[in-house]
Amino acid sequence: MGVCRRLTLLAVALILACAAAVMADDDHARAKAAREAGQIVSLEAILDRVQAEFLGSPVEVELEDDDGPWVYKVKLLTPAGAIVKLEYDGRDGRLLRVKGRGAEAARRQRPE
Repeated sequence: MGVCRRLTLLAVALILACAAAVMADDDHARAKAAREAGQIVSLEAILDRVQAEFLGSPVEVELEDDDGPWVYKVKLLTPAGAIVKLEYDGRDGRLLRVKGRGAEAARRQRPE
């Protein structure tokens, strides 16, 4: 591979990395503004719900609004070692979806 081609590829990679960093900063600013405006519930409130509803430890949390309402996506490591994916409505903290092996076993039993 020629030196010119390598430099071109390096320049493209650097541009893409910078663009990704700018977009991440923009996402953070939008999420912060939505939280301050009361449009979404706090991360703390979501984690409290996860702990109240499921056994295990959250290992990853993302807040997304891909062309729709805000959604918290939580990956939970269950006591059995499985990963369960949870989705919560960012507006009110309502559980939207549960996916993964061992999801039912990880649910906390509600007192009757």
